[in-house]
This record gives sequence, C-alpha cells and structure tokens, in this order.
Amino acid sequence: APPVGASNNDSGNPSSNMTKKKRENLGVALEIDGLEKKLSQCRRDLEVVNSRLCGVELSSEARRSLEKEKSSLMNKASNYEKELKLLRQENRKNMLLSVAIFLLLTVIYAYWAL
Repeated sequence: APPVGASNNDSGNPSSNMTKKKRENLGVALEIDGLEKKLSQCRRDLEVVNSRLCGVELSSEARRSLEKEKSSLMNKASNYEKELKLLRQENRKNMLLSVAIFLLLTVIYAYWAL
C-alpha cells in the first residue's frame, strides 16, 4: 500500500487582494479537505490489511508484520480524526466570527443609512 502523506502545512497561498483572515480561513478549509483524503486513504489501507489478515494462512512473521502495519494505520487514522476535529472547531469558530462581523457591519450601515 502506498504511504499516506505527511501533514500538509502549505502556507504558499497566492498573494492576491484577499485579506489575511480570508486566506487563513481558506487554508483551514483546504487543510480539512486534505486531511479527509488522507483519512480516507488510511481507512482503505486498513481494510486491505484486515482482509489480508483474515484471508489466507500467513506465517507468524507475516502475521506480525501485518498486525504491526494495522496498529500503525489505526494510530494514524486516530491522529487524523483528532486533527480533523480540531480543524473543524476552528473552522466553525471562524465562520461564527465572520457572521458576527457581517451582522455588526449591517447594523452600523443601517444606523448610518437612517
């Protein structure tokens, strides 16, 4: 099975006229997408290992190797899930902050327009 990639902390966002906060929010969303893909690949790899373990007769060395790989994949999946949970919380917080700022600006605009 192909190795699952390392954490993607790519900060090479294009320097356009987007605000820093908007780029940061976009970065969180992209990071979530990347982690979901890695988690999905990790789970597929885990299914392959499980099917090999349940399939044909294996030597004790091959079985140990597969059990070790299974354990490693389970740890990796667990770490991805924890990281995803934190990123989703951050994304939710950023969204609520954006809504609050929008509402504040709407109230200020309505006040000045009247």
